[in-house]
Amino acid sequence: MASPIDKVAWILVRSGKLLSSRNHGIDIFYMPGGRRERGESDLDTLLREVKEELTVDIATDTVQHIGTFTAQAHAQPEGVLCVMACYSADYTGELAASSEIAEIAWLGYADRDRVSGVDREVMEHLHAHGLLG
Repeated sequence: MASPIDKVAWILVRSGKLLSSRNHGIDIFYMPGGRRERGESDLDTLLREVKEELTVDIATDTVQHIGTFTAQAHAQPEGVLCVMACYSADYTGELAASSEIAEIAWLGYADRDRVSGVDREVMEHLHAHGLLG
């Protein structure tokens, strides 16, 4: 069995909508974040990926673990799982899509068919806790 894909993601909710992004050439949205590089902590990965994708800096003193979610990895063979540690945090700077990001969007619970399986699990969690409309 293949090793799970190890990811870290940023949960940013405003007015009942979740910040998501879509890379060029991909038809689904993901929460900002990405794969951990060798030797990186969750915080290191979160800071690097958010800066690379959205050009903002995470305020490290506000980072809170929301949960770790698991689902079938998108566009991978059956049985390849994605395990994603999710954190909320404040930020400084202005959200802007970097060159690797085709589009950023604020998605509600009704948009859960537009995201990856693991992001859908996060959306279910946020909706159950009254955070996602």
